[in-house]
Amino acid sequence: MSKKIILLGYMGSGKSIVGQKLAEKMQFPFYDLDKAIQEQEQMSISEIFSRKGAIYFRTQEARYVRDWVESNVRGVMSLGGGTPCYGSTMEYLLQQPDVITIYLSATLQTLTDRLMPQREQRPLLQNLSSEAALSDYIRKHLFERTYYYHQAHLTIATDFKNPDEIAIEIYNYLYNT
Repeated sequence: MSKKIILLGYMGSGKSIVGQKLAEKMQFPFYDLDKAIQEQEQMSISEIFSRKGAIYFRTQEARYVRDWVESNVRGVMSLGGGTPCYGSTMEYLLQQPDVITIYLSATLQTLTDRLMPQREQRPLLQNLSSEAALSDYIRKHLFERTYYYHQAHLTIATDFKNPDEIAIEIYNYLYNT
């Protein structure tokens, strides 16, 4: 069984909550990449983007992921939605023998439904005032990111499932294969 489980997928796919539940079930520590970067930088993600730029943020993501993977700790980590899509991060993760990557997949409609009420808390979505605009925004990103997401070792459909069900499905896969 892998020592490091990495959850990836679009924002709203459930990476953080499923990661917490899975880590608890496995008795592993849980790491949220976005939260770790915010703590390290002592700024919100949106502040990092506005003050230091997207390239700086993506570089920090890649560095933090590599540091964690190369550490001697086991655990479950949730990535940011764009993390596996920049630089060689996904390629790197797939080459690591103690890492299993899991894509939490959700349909465009499910992501739109989940993210619409959360727009104010998500800096990248704050300017999208209608469901149609949000749906178009998500569609564009999914088109760009799906290539990377589909390289994961395992894909779990999250539509119509609660976080506990998803965590159990992943747990059963990990311990029965």
